[in-house]
Amino acid sequence: MAGTLKYMVTGASGQLGALAVDELLAKVPAAEVGALVRRAEAAAPLEAKGVTVRVASYDDPAALNAALEGVERLLLVSSSEVGKRAAQHANVIDAARAAGVGFVAYTSILGAEGSPLTVLPGEHVATERALAASGLAYAVLRNGWYTENYTMGVATSLEHGGMIGAAGEGRIASATRADYAAAAAAVLTGELPPSGTIYELAGDDAFTLTDFAAALSELSGKTVGYTNLPPEDYAAALEGAGLPEPVAAMLADSEKGAAQGGLYSDDKTLSRLIGRPTTPWRETLKAAL
Repeated sequence: MAGTLKYMVTGASGQLGALAVDELLAKVPAAEVGALVRRAEAAAPLEAKGVTVRVASYDDPAALNAALEGVERLLLVSSSEVGKRAAQHANVIDAARAAGVGFVAYTSILGAEGSPLTVLPGEHVATERALAASGLAYAVLRNGWYTENYTMGVATSLEHGGMIGAAGEGRIASATRADYAAAAAAVLTGELPPSGTIYELAGDDAFTLTDFAAALSELSGKTVGYTNLPPEDYAAALEGAGLPEPVAAMLADSEKGAAQGGLYSDDKTLSRLIGRPTTPWRETLKAAL
């Protein structure tokens, strides 16, 4: 029989999950923290931090049932496998219910139900509904865009002297992964909210891609322009750069949604949860150079 764990983070070797583990370790003893990974070889760095590591894939209900035994509070980090997420998340929810998990926090997407984005939100909405029907106590962390989604392309933008996109003049209220991880840890370790609570999470300040290109020019000392494209042309350009068609389509759809306000919020819930301003996007950009 697995031991009792107050906290468990799924996807703990991924970018957001690993940060969430670190945020928990800053708040509670390592003996209270569990990390769920899908491959045994991902365990060592987490075990070195003193956390309990359990191995289970989102596709393996039996392994999930065993891995979640004795867990009190679970952070369900959404799967990276777009198109498979709803079924994978349902497996985790079923296992959490079978194991008697006391509370689940799930990382969804900003404005999920009414979002103008058409590719990403559907599986998040399905997961939110599965949680609502599960009988589990839960909260939804509707994360906005990561600033890193744009800073990861800085080297390419500097090489070509320009950025392309399809977000028009849509404002993007992004925050860092670390900001969202801090919010997850705050919800998980604090006084639990009423079941079904939804947190709409976004950065305190926002930018257009024109703003982003101008800031990149200023900080790098190199001129970088922004060219806005129709979504279908942007998707074709991404495919031409080597991205698989489904990924290109998802990114183009996300930018089309951003042009309609889908990645913007000004309610400051994220900064209130973490007890500090969110990381300014210019600061994240500067650090990426």
